[in-house]
Amino acid sequence: MNKKDQIDLILRRTVEVHNKDTLIKKLNSGKKLVVKFGADPSRPDLHLGHTVPLRALKILQELGHEIVFVIGDFTAMIGDPSGKSKTRPSLSFEETRKNGETYFKQVAKILDPKKIRIAYNSEWLAKMSFEDVINLTGKYTVARILERDDFNNRFKNNIPIGIHEFLYPLMQGYDSVALYADIEIGGTDQTFNLLVGRELQRDYGQEPQDVMCFPLLVGLDGKEKMSKSLGNYIGVDEPAEVMYEKAMRIPDDVLMNYFKLTTDLNLDDIEKIMKEDVVEAHKVYAREIIKMYHGEEFISLAEKRYSTVANGGIPENIEEVEIDKSLVENGILLTDLLVLTKIVPSKSEGRRMIEQNGISINGSKENDVTKQITIDVFENNALVIQKGKKQFKKIILK
Repeated sequence: MNKKDQIDLILRRTVEVHNKDTLIKKLNSGKKLVVKFGADPSRPDLHLGHTVPLRALKILQELGHEIVFVIGDFTAMIGDPSGKSKTRPSLSFEETRKNGETYFKQVAKILDPKKIRIAYNSEWLAKMSFEDVINLTGKYTVARILERDDFNNRFKNNIPIGIHEFLYPLMQGYDSVALYADIEIGGTDQTFNLLVGRELQRDYGQEPQDVMCFPLLVGLDGKEKMSKSLGNYIGVDEPAEVMYEKAMRIPDDVLMNYFKLTTDLNLDDIEKIMKEDVVEAHKVYAREIIKMYHGEEFISLAEKRYSTVANGGIPENIEEVEIDKSLVENGILLTDLLVLTKIVPSKSEGRRMIEQNGISINGSKENDVTKQITIDVFENNALVIQKGKKQFKKIILK
């Protein structure tokens, strides 16, 4: 793929570009550009939704530009209020640093870690005097800040907004000033903050950065944006078999968007597969993301496990838990065993799962909440308990 094709690929995936003409001019200038990508490490685990802008950064990295990954350890102590209906709890400096390290380890699965510059915005924000902060806030107005839908809605509905939350977009924007950023990349939920960076750079006498905004990936529910808190995500650090199973649950009507935003596969080829066999298209996607984040050697095992579970079987290589044989010599309530082995968090949850036919023992459904598990149920000192369709544990007597 030549340079023009790489630039075109990035632009095809964007939904907003500010300013496209100057961006293309910069990219064709031959100058090594500073490309900024900011992250608030309040949640350190990356999912496929996060990879959409990161994949654009990968192309820019291949084109020879300097990728600066800004860990917002200082801004995370405020918590990004973008899209939030209430004030977010802040994190300690130590928590944000620890989360930032976890974040970067996962980013390194996509970008070449040797060609990434990592910057913590506490490096410049923590050094600002109160006078510096006053000067910064003087460059923006409350009216402009209230143009943001989330702040405006909270203001109209008398929902408290902390003064510190108003500072968040200014602090994130000042990151661009401190880095002399040429380009900034982010999701559409960050558009306002990214544009603040452009304006602040202009106020500080710098050439304003160009901004590329990428779409938010829809989650496995097919409705809301992918989010760990909503449980509709595929994590880049999740085991291969979990990735495979989740990929098979992507709604058919959004699967093509997953291919477009999170893979480099030929979309014409994918369209043909989807028309002929949409189930096979899901398998192609599952194999691709496993290859990207784990390696090709993990695909066959993930496929085998998925097929086994889908056909009602018990997969190999499941989690094992050892318990003392004396616990079952006189019998143990199934609900107690479920709690003991951490299959369920409580006896009431165990009873609910049993009543709803959500628990199987050695492949057979169990719906008796008074069931006693005795030593004769164990085969070769082991039994397998299944919760729902996907969770298995082998209980071994010692």
